[in-house]
Amino acid sequence: SQAAKMKLKHNINPVLLQLINFIVLVYSLVTYIPWYILSGSKQAIAKAKQVKARPVNNKPGGAYRSVNSLHCLASVLYPGCDTLDKVFKYAKTKYKDKKLLGTREILKEEDEIQPSGKVFKKVILGKYTWLSYEDVYIKAVNFGNGLAVLGQQPKTNIAIFCETRAEWMIAAQACFMCNYQLVTLYATLGGPAIVHGLNETEVTTIITSKELMQTKLKEIVSQVPLLRHIITVDGKPTTWSEFPKGVIVHTMASVQAMGAKADTGNKQPSRPVPSDIAVIMYTSGSTGIPKGVMISHCNIIAGITGMAERIPNLGEKDIYIGYLPLAHVLELSAELVCLSHGCRIGYSSPQTLADQSSKIKKGSKGDVTTLKPTLMAAVPEIMDRIYKNVMNKVNEMTSFQRNLFILAYNYKMEQISKGYTTPLCDSLIFRKVRMLLGGKIRVLLCGGAPLSAATQRFMNICFCCPVGQGYGLTESAGAGTITEVWDYTTGRVGAPLVCCEIKLLNWEEGGYYNTDKPYPRGEILIGGQNVTVGYYKNEARTRKDFTVDENGQRWLHTGDIGEFHHDGCLKIIDRKKDLVKLQAGEYVSLGKVEAALKNLPLVDNICAYASSFHSYVIGFVVPNQKELAELARKKGFKGTWEEICNSPEMEKEVLKVLAEAAMAANLEKFEIPVKIRLSPDPWTPETGLVTDAFKLKRKELTAFYQTDIDRMYGKNVK
Repeated sequence: SQAAKMKLKHNINPVLLQLINFIVLVYSLVTYIPWYILSGSKQAIAKAKQVKARPVNNKPGGAYRSVNSLHCLASVLYPGCDTLDKVFKYAKTKYKDKKLLGTREILKEEDEIQPSGKVFKKVILGKYTWLSYEDVYIKAVNFGNGLAVLGQQPKTNIAIFCETRAEWMIAAQACFMCNYQLVTLYATLGGPAIVHGLNETEVTTIITSKELMQTKLKEIVSQVPLLRHIITVDGKPTTWSEFPKGVIVHTMASVQAMGAKADTGNKQPSRPVPSDIAVIMYTSGSTGIPKGVMISHCNIIAGITGMAERIPNLGEKDIYIGYLPLAHVLELSAELVCLSHGCRIGYSSPQTLADQSSKIKKGSKGDVTTLKPTLMAAVPEIMDRIYKNVMNKVNEMTSFQRNLFILAYNYKMEQISKGYTTPLCDSLIFRKVRMLLGGKIRVLLCGGAPLSAATQRFMNICFCCPVGQGYGLTESAGAGTITEVWDYTTGRVGAPLVCCEIKLLNWEEGGYYNTDKPYPRGEILIGGQNVTVGYYKNEARTRKDFTVDENGQRWLHTGDIGEFHHDGCLKIIDRKKDLVKLQAGEYVSLGKVEAALKNLPLVDNICAYASSFHSYVIGFVVPNQKELAELARKKGFKGTWEEICNSPEMEKEVLKVLAEAAMAANLEKFEIPVKIRLSPDPWTPETGLVTDAFKLKRKELTAFYQTDIDRMYGKNVK
């Protein structure tokens, strides 16, 4: 079974193991009945087995809908709240003095010199200080009015290029109220992509931070001729002399002060209607220059209505930690779900998230330890990192501790697969691991890319909470599917949300048909109010990716290949762009190859590559420094990190490890990489080789490694 494959290996004396198994069996029998009666798990087990979505008709390729919205798709969160300004006003009235947005105060900043001579900035942070719903509302109203004083007109574009923080959300709410179209750009986008987004949308005002102004905007501001106003959210920037004439720098506070003084009594504010554009979101897409996705008010509201329905008991007791880029649809949607349900949002960053994070001074507390969130969103890259870190720590334990952890891990895996809980293991063994994320997480939402079964199961076991795996695109306002919290199966993304329906379209070239048995398969099409308006100033691409059916329903052609299981849950099995036909005619799914090898301790990241002019697969691998250095030591190879990575001898050793893992994952012989290039440098969004959600940018990776590709496919390669 899949659970048996994911079990950890121990080295316990067989006789002792029999004794331990007997004790566990007795314990399970004694505690089963009181647990079954008291825990309410009878209902959870029943729910997990229920059908979650059904096709609306019996025709092949018929759309699947959630059983909770079979007759009518949901599109509005609260009656009458059909635009985002109305949703916030409703929440402000209902939760008035409740805390909404929290930020940690910086007590001290220090430079820490590393043994290598590098200087790392470290911070000591204090408590979270909070703004209430009322505070945020007033700040947003004033900011919106202040922007009007600066000449911002309704239905015109305004850009935000800023890290995830409270001011980002305040600025966004101001734009939603005044019907300004918010252009969002990732803080990690490269210069040319930022210039493209700002010029294409013809913005005259950009909202940013002091740091991003100095590091990113300073170099490109002369290439954005229409720019007139730069607003910094965190105080007065140090002026720089080479600033182009005609561009004025303001602070957010000064714009809010203008807005507070402005006489808006006689003017009727221009409120948005549901079809108005709320956000033009530039996706850092895994191919080409970024595209601006036009998302209307009703698209976002439908999306967050669907998402909120999958999180049980969502409300005022919940605390969400916001650290992913707000320019990403997953984070923006998650925060709007929280804002509309009375939850608190505490802001963080990947550099200050945990006690061990890079910017946190040793001995002081990371954000999760201080905030103790109950809800958290993550991309698989972050979960994979946590998984590897914990497993490395387990390998460093004494033999007794390691075997105890492994026994508990394997026991809990068995219990979870039956739908049972393990309170004793949770409090005795996994409590310490759980504290890494603050100890209170009750739902972990994962999106942005596929999560491996091993990592998902690890998070379930060690963090003692469900992992809601979701599937959605910027083009579907982030909404598509999310797994239900009591569904502990792995490798699936759940049933369609109540706001949308999903159908599968035949893809003949790949051999996927919606008549396939046992599961219908095909390209995933998402339909519903959450499907966005299209791409900004790109009619041709909009016509290619979006269609409208005879009932006026918009459908998004995702390019992803899925299959529907008997209970109505979707599994992503391939991607059209990831399928390459080898010289001999076999089709290789690059994503499948990467998924099989990515979770090896030796691999931090991997990109498989194949060409139709050749008969074998090659790969680029970012190795784990600690693991590769250890492998080199065992093989007697001495040298610097670069020398180890550039060594043909070490490439062969790593290939052996990859081949073993590929065989264990049942990859076909032609799918196993035959040659690899070890990369000494990691792939980060800053390098431009991965997106902000850490998805591979295949085009950029191919260009970057072109000389290595030529070498690996060289003429004298046997």
